[in-house]
Amino acid sequence: MKTIRDTWLVYSRAMKLNLKQPVWLIVMLVQPIYFLFLFAPLLEPMDGMPGFENGAMETFVPGLIIMMALFGSAFVGFGLIAELRQGVIERMRVTPVSRVALMLGRTLSTVTTTVFQSLALVLLASLTGKLDVYWPGVALMLLIVMLTAFMLAAVSLGLAIILKSEDAMAPTINTLVQPIMLISGIMLPMVMAPQWLQNVADFNPFYYAVQASRDLFAGEMSTAAVWQAPVILGALTIVLVLWATRKFARAVA
Repeated sequence: MKTIRDTWLVYSRAMKLNLKQPVWLIVMLVQPIYFLFLFAPLLEPMDGMPGFENGAMETFVPGLIIMMALFGSAFVGFGLIAELRQGVIERMRVTPVSRVALMLGRTLSTVTTTVFQSLALVLLASLTGKLDVYWPGVALMLLIVMLTAFMLAAVSLGLAIILKSEDAMAPTINTLVQPIMLISGIMLPMVMAPQWLQNVADFNPFYYAVQASRDLFAGEMSTAAVWQAPVILGALTIVLVLWATRKFARAVA
């Protein structure tokens, strides 16, 4: 019970900070909006082509949401680095707050903001009149988004504890996230890629997240990706959250 209560306290503090400084949340939504209105129209002639059987917008928007979860969560560690520099983490060492809660509360706040950003993006896309939204599928898709955000936020916080420098953090995150994004089929379905690249994508867990999101968005609940994504992402999330929690606990011990 103490860990749950402490997690709620850390989560509430993180959410209050987000609301006081909403610029970062807005900025993370701006880039997907650019893609939605400036890039997505270029895909409209591809309706019905391989990979776009459910429609160009219905294929592109779920991938765009996963991209937002990837980048939005992967960079949350910068805020922790600032707190390390300001001595906030140092002061927390003398408090009785659970060390696990310090990491979980921050991670859950990232998940919450990512979900709200995802819903905002779906609503904006629906206003174009070119997107058919299957809301039960969107609700299930958000579970995939939550797993993605939770895992990457934990990894980002763990890396922030290790690196303790924005100069080291930025290239590290970009080096990790860029290839993951490119071989996950976020921008274009991987079915359009050469066979060797499709084979590489099979080892990318976020490829399954993108595929499952597209299937759920289209109302296809029984495809292989729909169960593969939560299993693969869930297992990775457990491992990486445990790793990040240990790093965090040692840092504030």
